Amino acid sequence: MKRPRRNHAPAFKAKVALAALKGDRTLAELAQQFDVHPNQITQWKTQLLERATELFATASDRPAAAPDVKALHAKIGQLVLENDFLAGALGRLPDASAKR
Repeated sequence: MKRPRRNHAPAFKAKVALAALKGDRTLAELAQQFDVHPNQITQWKTQLLERATELFATASDRPAAAPDVKALHAKIGQLVLENDFLAGALGRLPDASAKR
């Protein structure tokens, strides 16, 4: 019978990856101790090694977060619809001018 999928906390992943980095135990021993598959331990260890430099990077070294393009396009569409609606409503009012 399959075991249900488990979600591990980031603190647990870090603990397991650091234990793997120490190298005082084999992957099989760590897998038995933490009840995790050895391949999973290897993946977490690799992620830790790849992303360790991000910990010590200054704000100027970090890449700027890219804006969510999909959300921006949705907002532009909403604003265009509002402008079209208001322009039409303004045209129906007597003595109203969009240009002032």
